[in-house]
Amino acid sequence: MFAAPARLKFYLYREPADMRKGFDGLCGLVTDTLGADPLSGDVFIFLNRRRNRMKLLLWDRDGFWIFYKRLEQGAFEPPVVAEKTGSVELAYDELMLILHGIELASAKRRRRYRPAA
Repeated sequence: MFAAPARLKFYLYREPADMRKGFDGLCGLVTDTLGADPLSGDVFIFLNRRRNRMKLLLWDRDGFWIFYKRLEQGAFEPPVVAEKTGSVELAYDELMLILHGIELASAKRRRRYRPAA
């Protein structure tokens, strides 16, 4: 289980990623393709072509973390987004639904209070 503070932002990389990539390769994708800073403290999420493997890259004050999950059966179901951007921002609960195999399109979110930005 991956527990994260609410302040973290999660970005799903839209293209299939080579799961052989390590810290430097994933940082290269974040910098070159997404135009983001891997040292920002945000979490960057990568899926392989078959969507049965996921890596999360996170900077933590003095070093990088990679969280890696391989499914033995089934596939991760990323959200369907019309725009063709390099990444999609996810909420923590959306990431948890994806990790637990729940299809986001069929999940209904109840209305909750959110302060104005």
